[in-house]
Amino acid sequence: MSEPSWAATASEAATREPAAPAYELIELFFFAYRDFVADADRVLGEFGFGRAHHRVLHFVARRPGLPVADLLDVLQITKQSLNRVLKELIGTGYVRQRAGTADRRQRLLFPTEEGRELAARLARLQTRRIRRALAAGPADESEAAVRRFLLGMIDGGDPTGMRPLASGGNPSE
Repeated sequence: MSEPSWAATASEAATREPAAPAYELIELFFFAYRDFVADADRVLGEFGFGRAHHRVLHFVARRPGLPVADLLDVLQITKQSLNRVLKELIGTGYVRQRAGTADRRQRLLFPTEEGRELAARLARLQTRRIRRALAAGPADESEAAVRRFLLGMIDGGDPTGMRPLASGGNPSE
């Protein structure tokens, strides 16, 4: 089976100038994102949380003991933005923070039981939507093709330090 035209490498894609803007794909991407986050937004609203809380909780739950500095790199946000969200997640009992063992200045983040449960609930909602969308395509190649496409959309091809997670592993198990 031949590769779809959009599966070209990032370097090949960067050298080609598209004939016209891909308006339909851009709009589909906007709508897919809107609905992908809407499921989680409804649940987060019950707790007075937003999307920033979701992103922080997701990565903390996926990588217990994640240093704050690494989370800043992954999310590419300012310390000020992260501190506001972290303060709320810690204050409401969804995340806890500990000093590093080797370097006491280092702040390590861990989900509480409530944090793990909320992160899992949100992940189940979004997984259901992803699985439903994947079921609409050819079963043998859909997930791998979507993974290649999404990785191609990310500058640098892969989020900082997240490759083991992107391939399906769960380091907290």
